[in-house]
Amino acid sequence: MTQDKNRSVKQYLLASDFDQTLSFNDSGIVLSELLGSSGFEEKVAGLSRIHLAQQGAELSYLLLHDPEYRCVRKEHLIEAGKRIRLKQNIRLLSRLLDGLDGYHFSFYVISAAPEEVIQSALEGIVPPDHIYGTRSQFHPATGEIQSIIRVPAGYGKVAVLEELRTKLQVGHDRVVYVGDGSSDIHVMLHVNRLDGLTIAVSENKYITPIAKRTILSDDALSVLVPMMEEIAGWDSTKIRALFETHGFVLQDWEKVRTDSLTIRETAVVPHTAN
Repeated sequence: MTQDKNRSVKQYLLASDFDQTLSFNDSGIVLSELLGSSGFEEKVAGLSRIHLAQQGAELSYLLLHDPEYRCVRKEHLIEAGKRIRLKQNIRLLSRLLDGLDGYHFSFYVISAAPEEVIQSALEGIVPPDHIYGTRSQFHPATGEIQSIIRVPAGYGKVAVLEELRTKLQVGHDRVVYVGDGSSDIHVMLHVNRLDGLTIAVSENKYITPIAKRTILSDDALSVLVPMMEEIAGWDSTKIRALFETHGFVLQDWEKVRTDSLTIRETAVVPHTAN
């Protein structure tokens, strides 16, 4: 009987970015504040301008090469994770994904943020073996970062996603990816091409035209709305009922399409017919 029930449940892989997707902070900014270092955003912008590091992997580059960040040890990364401000209800989201009326979503985090930061921030919420962040090798004597073993940024996220999809034996069309920025472009294009679902949680001008859905909220539960609409075909009544069952009301739910235009005059005045 249990086996028949398991067969009737549709299995999906839900993969999410971390920085500014499950959190409000960038790991690099929090770590910089912990170190008393300033200018992190300017350094990231400089690396981006000269394309020296893959988008999303700038912190990894600084940890290896910038003198201000060479002092970072594992304990600094763990402490930075404890200072990360998370979005609301990630724990409940993780629990609900286990059994949504015939659907089961295996929840994983794929991010270029240091693995120790993510594991510390999500301790007791997401199992460590469901977190794929930047993995570093530390010197056994000094504790400094010797090398970077893995950076899930850019196409690196695609590689991790495919590894997980193969491990879980999930079809391409049963993959959901949630992200917020430019480092998610490669993986979103990959998921879209293979008929999966992509969800943007920011108004980043590079990612919103790519994502199939965009949802803006301070609550992690918000991603359930596009997931249930697109995958399960639920209407607003059923979605509201789900939230109400767990003590929540969708107070403001606006579906908005925005066209952003810049219009300038041309140098040549067009001829007007009499």
